[in-house]
Amino acid sequence: MGLRLSPHKTLVTHIDEGLDFLGWHIQRRRKQGTNRYYVYVHPAKKAVQAATRKVKTLCRQVGLNQPLDELLRRLNPTLRGWCGYFRPGVSSRVFSWLSHYTWQRVWRWLRRKHRHATIAELRRLYCRGGWWPASQEREMFNPEKLSTTRYRYRGTVIPSPWPSTDEEPHAA
Repeated sequence: MGLRLSPHKTLVTHIDEGLDFLGWHIQRRRKQGTNRYYVYVHPAKKAVQAATRKVKTLCRQVGLNQPLDELLRRLNPTLRGWCGYFRPGVSSRVFSWLSHYTWQRVWRWLRRKHRHATIAELRRLYCRGGWWPASQEREMFNPEKLSTTRYRYRGTVIPSPWPSTDEEPHAA
């Protein structure tokens, strides 16, 4: 057929060095506090950088003359989708960092929108008295509050779709 492996996409490496695949970084590491090694799957650096670039781009695309609701309307589905994809891995630390980064970008957007307003005024107007940005209709999605789900090895608990060989054939 004339198929060839691409040297840019083909990687032969040891599992301890890790590899990136479909936005995930797969690597075997020692579990803290033990001498046992496990394979951990967490978001790759490229995927995190892409998410931060998207947040930054969205904050730039929404003009300062538009309400906060418009920014949140665009930002929330992007964050929910990204976090939903990376939820099954070891992602809580990355979610925490993304939450902090997004909060900073939205807060900077609000500061640019109201250059002469004090922090207390901005909190009263856009954070419902707290620190988390929210409009009248929606609140900014917080990735840090999303719980992660780890894959558990179930081994023989998963039923086999094939009949077992223990069954006796039916006599005719």
